[in-house]
Amino acid sequence: MSKDLKSLFGENHLLDGKSVSFLTSALEKSNLPGFDYIEFKQSLAALANLNMDEATAMKSAFATAATVGLTKEKLLETAAHYKKILDGEKSKFVTAMQNQMVKNIAGKEKEVETLRAQIVKHKEHIKQLEEQIGKFQKTIDTSDETIKAARGKIDSTKEKFEQAHQSVMNQIEKDIEGIQKYL
Repeated sequence: MSKDLKSLFGENHLLDGKSVSFLTSALEKSNLPGFDYIEFKQSLAALANLNMDEATAMKSAFATAATVGLTKEKLLETAAHYKKILDGEKSKFVTAMQNQMVKNIAGKEKEVETLRAQIVKHKEHIKQLEEQIGKFQKTIDTSDETIKAARGKIDSTKEKFEQAHQSVMNQIEKDIEGIQKYL
């Protein structure tokens, strides 16, 4: 009967086949026993294939259905029953869609938000590191000049000391030579 329901409700209306199958399957599972709206709809479809106008087809289908106890009230009541079934399926679908939104979209949006926050933190950390590197480089540059000046001063002091040392040593040597020569 499911194929019949698909053709009754969806195939000729250019609807999504998967959605129509899902909905007509729910109608099939909830089909009430006896002759009701579904069977009435099937009768209408059969009469429509005979190129009968809608009013005549409805009257003819209802006249046949009335012979098995279908009343207008029962027909409207069972049509309302199937609308409730479809509304229930829509409600389940909306819930499933919301769950998919949370899972596939909201979760990803949260992940992207977290990653953006991490990028901001990392950029700030990089900025701090670059500032620190700049300070260190300044210290190095200043230290290089200080070291060069200190080295120059030390070298100059060493040279003066060595000259003084050599001079004193030379005087003592000269005195030793004089002592040995004259005494």
